[in-house]
Formats: sequence, structure tokens, C-alpha cells
Amino acid sequence: MTVKTLERIDLVDFLYREAHLLDEWKLKEWAALFTDDGTYKVPPLGEPDADAKQSLFYIHDDRKRIQDRAERLLKKEAHVEYPHSTTVRNYHNIMIDDLDSDVIKVNCNFTLHRTKREVVDTFIGRHTYDIVQQDGELRIKNKKSVLKLDSLRPHGKISLIL
Repeated sequence: MTVKTLERIDLVDFLYREAHLLDEWKLKEWAALFTDDGTYKVPPLGEPDADAKQSLFYIHDDRKRIQDRAERLLKKEAHVEYPHSTTVRNYHNIMIDDLDSDVIKVNCNFTLHRTKREVVDTFIGRHTYDIVQQDGELRIKNKKSVLKLDSLRPHGKISLIL
């Protein structure tokens, strides 16, 4: 197993690659960024530290559900996202803790602009990641997207991947 000495720019580029894959609707490639035991979570508004056993999360996926979500959103039967929304993601204020650790903690703010049927929605929040090296590549072990919104519009739904 090859372990590369990482620099901050490696992690920043990795995050930008993730954003690009999502904006280009390359969801299978996005799902492949996760480890086999990877998770993706979006807790309820106003409860960033909610316990999934006590609260209803918008998204609480293990690796299989991440893959299933990616495949489902690419199908025409996913009416809410067909045709696909146009999105632009920006990651900013990227903070990286302990590049020498086995699990690198990364936090960043995000802004996601989505346009669909002449409506523009903006999602803002904070991503937290646990990133590891696996077979010489960076992989997401855990991703949590905390929305910094008062409410969701329309109809309280998140129909795409933050």
C-alpha cells in the first residue's frame, strides 16, 4: 500500500474535484470517492449534532445507499431531477487538521446554487469530512453537510446531493 505525503493543496484539489463531479452530474464517480465503509449525512436544520437514532435526518447513507442514491438520481424515473438541475458549488474557508493523521479532518463552508424550471435555489452550509488515503488515493470516510438555513424551499426537500 502506497501512502503519499500529503500537502494542503492535495486536499483542496480533492474537494474541488468532488464539487466538479457533482456539478457535472458524474454521480457514480462521486460515489466512488467514498471508502467501502463511507457515510454521507445531512442532519435536520438547526440540529448539526443530532443523533440519527433520535432525529430524522434528510440523508443518512452508508456506502451502499450512497451508490444507490447516485444511480437513482441519474435515471429518468427520478422525476424531481430529470432533466437534471444546473448547479454551481463553491467550497470556501477550507480548514484542514493534521495532514499526518490516518484520518484527516476537513471542514469547509459551501454555497450551492441550483436552477431548475426558472427557479434559483441557494443552499449554504458547512461540510465536515473524514478523509483517508486508500490504495494511494484520497477517499471520503465520512461526509456531513450541515445546512445553515431557516427552512427548505420548496416543500422541504433536498433532491440533489449537497
